Amino acid sequence: MPHTTDLLVRPVTDSATGQSSTVITPETAHWNHVGFEFHQLDAQTNWEHAANDREQCIVVLSGIIDVHLQAGTQEGDLTQFTGIGGRRSVFDGAGHSVYIPAGVGFAIQSRGEAEIAVCSAPKAEGASKRVPPRHIPPEAVSYEKRGVSNNVRHVYNILPETDPADNLLVVEVVTPSGCWSSYPPHKHDTATQGEETALEEVYFYKINPDQGFAFQRVYTDARDIDETMAPQNNDSVLVPRGYHPVGAPHGYDVYYLNVMAGEHRRWQFRNDPAHEWIIARDKKS
Repeated sequence: MPHTTDLLVRPVTDSATGQSSTVITPETAHWNHVGFEFHQLDAQTNWEHAANDREQCIVVLSGIIDVHLQAGTQEGDLTQFTGIGGRRSVFDGAGHSVYIPAGVGFAIQSRGEAEIAVCSAPKAEGASKRVPPRHIPPEAVSYEKRGVSNNVRHVYNILPETDPADNLLVVEVVTPSGCWSSYPPHKHDTATQGEETALEEVYFYKINPDQGFAFQRVYTDARDIDETMAPQNNDSVLVPRGYHPVGAPHGYDVYYLNVMAGEHRRWQFRNDPAHEWIIARDKKS
């Protein structure tokens, strides 16, 4: 289990290229399921990812890329996805993503400067049929506005539980300046049939303007984890368990990419009972 000082993950910048990257594995996060990578790519960069036993979801944060699938594709599968992406930033609405099943490697070529996130989770045990690779365009991403007043956030469901995948759940959220998100505080760390699922989670942040920051608290009922962090642009936060609300300071819009996975691919959560009264109040307003 991570110590609280391990929950905030900063990107590493290559001194030669000036490009930043983050690599989070189950081993470095001290958990079992979620993997996450962030990469800034120069123009015409070729980046390869070998086949393994994990499904992947490539989210194009900005720029345009081509994705070429390698060993492991089956007859009838597409072998490449070209011209994927196009938004200038994650604050420009829904983006493009590519789902790649376990056992399939891939190579990415950027057509200009680009930023990508690679979300991963292990192949589901006992899966009888492999989910085929696919391009997820913006029009296939469902949108919902959640909350009221200063609890508003804009949600873009890239890989919800209603769409085919083995384990991954992937969603983008934009929280306007001065608003709260993942709020009231909720958790999903205990498998309780029909009430709550156990899901590990990574939050990857973008801030607009990019010199800003967000606030995120991660805490458990027992307070054996209780940390409040100020993630900056391109930072990540690990949520192994516990409640995890987010605040966007005045003047700064906050984006985060959520990556979740666990034993069961279902998002069922429990609100912190101390703060659940807020929901009833908001429904009356």
